[in-house]
Amino acid sequence: MDAAETKRSRSLKEMWLITIGHGLTHWYPATFYLLLPIIGRELGLSYTETGFIITFQYIASTISNVPGGMLVDMVGKKGLLMALSLFWVGIPYMFMNFTTTYWMLLLCVSLVGIGNNLWHPTAIPTLAQRFPERKGFVLSVHGMGANVGDALAPLVIGALLVTFSWREVVIINIIPGLTMALLISIFLRNLHMSTGKKTSEEGAKKEGQGIREYMNGLKTLFSNRSLVLISISSGFRAMTQNALLMFLPLYLANEMGFSPLWVGIGMFLLQAGGFIAAPISGHLSDKMGRKKILITTMAMTAVILVLMATAGKSMTFIYFIAVLGFFLFAVRPVMQAWLLETTPKKMAGTSIGVLFGVQSLGSSFAPLIGGMIADKFGLFSAFYFVAFTIIIANLLIFLMPNDTNHSQDNSVTAS
Repeated sequence: MDAAETKRSRSLKEMWLITIGHGLTHWYPATFYLLLPIIGRELGLSYTETGFIITFQYIASTISNVPGGMLVDMVGKKGLLMALSLFWVGIPYMFMNFTTTYWMLLLCVSLVGIGNNLWHPTAIPTLAQRFPERKGFVLSVHGMGANVGDALAPLVIGALLVTFSWREVVIINIIPGLTMALLISIFLRNLHMSTGKKTSEEGAKKEGQGIREYMNGLKTLFSNRSLVLISISSGFRAMTQNALLMFLPLYLANEMGFSPLWVGIGMFLLQAGGFIAAPISGHLSDKMGRKKILITTMAMTAVILVLMATAGKSMTFIYFIAVLGFFLFAVRPVMQAWLLETTPKKMAGTSIGVLFGVQSLGSSFAPLIGGMIADKFGLFSAFYFVAFTIIIANLLIFLMPNDTNHSQDNSVTAS
């Protein structure tokens, strides 16, 4: 095997390891969505109070997202930061076992939100810079990891809840995160992104960047119109996704009378559709352009949500879940790839931090607003609110200039 083949093989192994780690960062929130109806009943919470739990988690996420991106761009030790993220996401579930009050529960979920924010600004720019000509496809593979985590968690946790209490389940649940954090810290310990500047006679490249250099890049970044439009659009799409992830299990459990296992199956169908769609949308966006794919998938998401709202308590509603997932989750990797193509490579971590910060802000409002609507007009009315948010997201994409789909000359090194 020559040097080029060895490097490519190593890159693919790193890609799959990062993808599995990404799956676990989504496994934990997906677990909590399934536990939420049970915890809500035990603590006697209203829909508004239940929605505020998710809102509080995403407020913590919003506050910590941009600082997380700054840390990534300035430190550069990607393997260490990804391992730390997984550890930080998993450990709060151990403390959740001891939760007896509403405020303790809020503290635990806020810690999960903070931990998650180190992952995306680290992993997404690393993969995009390692595969500059196939950003859309590679990020869609990374996104598939999220869909796998989101899909398998409800099935596994739903099955465990048949035998164990929810408090026992959260203890069992910390094992995969700690295991994967250890593996990443071992196998990706030397992974870092370079700024492209020479720092020694041997030609080694500088890892991270200084404060002055970073602040100059930050000024340029926040004047970028594409960053603003993509981020705000993604924020509304995140409102769609998060409100759906919260109210769909509640609707299946409380209105349609499904058991935890069958609620888990319903959520699996949603994520399975996304798993299929991600590589297709990523590949097509590399070939056809990001804007066309985003407009099409968002429009179809809105149509399916309206159809679900008219289906009511029928089996047709269940069939629509898988179709909805196909279009809803096809958007994520395309937006990420487009953002990285329109922002400086040395500010990639901060760019993704801004994107996910705005997404977290949107996600924080959606459950609370949806909960208030559900308390006043009935749980089913929340689905009309969900459809409205994805329509706004699509309108913002219309304002974006047509993408040229030119990849940047980015580089990642691993020794």
